[in-house]
Amino acid sequence: MSTLPLATDYARIFLDEVPLIDLRAPVEFKEGAFPTAVSLPLMTDEERARVGTCYKQEGQAAAIALGHQLVGGAVRDARMEGWLARLRQQPDALLYCFRGGLRSQTVQQWLAEAGITRPRVAGGYKALRHFLIDTQAKASAECDWTVLTGMTGSGKTHMLAHITQAVDLEGHARHRGSSFGQLPGGQPGNIDFENRLAIELLQRRNRGESQFVLEDESRLIGRCALPLNLYEAMCRAPLVVVEVPQEARAEQIRTDYVQDLWLRYLEFHGPDAGWPLFAGYLTDAMARLKRRLGDKDYRELDGLLQAALREQAQSGDTRAHLVWIRLLLTRYYDPMYRYQLDNKRERILFRGAKEACLAFFAKRSPLQTPQESPTC
Repeated sequence: MSTLPLATDYARIFLDEVPLIDLRAPVEFKEGAFPTAVSLPLMTDEERARVGTCYKQEGQAAAIALGHQLVGGAVRDARMEGWLARLRQQPDALLYCFRGGLRSQTVQQWLAEAGITRPRVAGGYKALRHFLIDTQAKASAECDWTVLTGMTGSGKTHMLAHITQAVDLEGHARHRGSSFGQLPGGQPGNIDFENRLAIELLQRRNRGESQFVLEDESRLIGRCALPLNLYEAMCRAPLVVVEVPQEARAEQIRTDYVQDLWLRYLEFHGPDAGWPLFAGYLTDAMARLKRRLGDKDYRELDGLLQAALREQAQSGDTRAHLVWIRLLLTRYYDPMYRYQLDNKRERILFRGAKEACLAFFAKRSPLQTPQESPTC
């Protein structure tokens, strides 16, 4: 088995988006994988657990024998057909297991006996994962970071689409980054979030980019945690402050977190289940702020929210939500933001309206091409 080919250029795997066949057990794949990987395990979770117990109790030789017993005959034939079918679709795919050891060596040998020779990744998943961790750490340390900040509802995420240097952290996290930011369909696991972010940075740095713009975020975007070194770089980075009047921000929040999200829930869950799930999501999001708001303000805001939901259910009109949105901005989000920005004022590089901020970023980037300003 040792004479069969190895893939060792980890950077090229991700730069070229090479297809990968993940031979680990399903539970391992679920914990974290790579965007181009498909799960075609050598063993099921139960089979892997039995082999692992055997290894601990009886040693490696007995564990290998049990593995061949479990994945033999018709079971082996069925799994071989799965790997061969994938390789017919993606003949340049690479094989990997956790450490590039027995599982990927075994499958590589079986495929070779069937007339298909494909490299396995040296070091397996573990080596690829460490490569991406190192890639992200180097980018955090070596790149020029700028943070776009502004009061809640300023439309910062929409602005990123018009900034060539932007990296959309919320897009990778599939979350809008606030108590009300959860999207239907859920978030990726933290490892998948980190992997996709690192791959984007690798690909863009390979194209010669070194200046990046991030939206102002806390360490957690929903349940996805930013890598600590990147978060620390963001906490040191200069700030561009977008200034938007409160009424425009309230309207933006209504559009994004009520109107658009309502339609997303209906599309994702269907009309019958979508409405109660959406209404429950908004109610739960408000409840998460109860401790910070205090009981009196919370009860008032929740009452206004429930009234707006009733109006929306009856007429489809979401404008009643503007009442609680304006109040929440006035009593909670705006004072909190002013306090936080005051503590960061020495880092402010530029501030102005949306068009001015977009023009500022355009002048800073040789890669920027003229684009229509966002209407949000």
